[in-house]
Amino acid sequence: MTPMSAPQTVRCPNCGNIGERRYLHSSNLVRTQCPHCDYLMVSCSETGRVIEAYSPGLYLPGM
Repeated sequence: MTPMSAPQTVRCPNCGNIGERRYLHSSNLVRTQCPHCDYLMVSCSETGRVIEAYSPGLYLPGM
């Protein structure tokens, strides 16, 4: 099991709602996710390269 940091509260870059960011120390990865719009991005904390990403499109409240 990969040790992770405690989640940090961040604004989702996709919808603006509250999401979370975690650092996976042993693999130098950063995982940012949003439970509201299903946004996900996993990137390398050293190079900034995106390893995995999913963004379901712009979130439009009230549609």
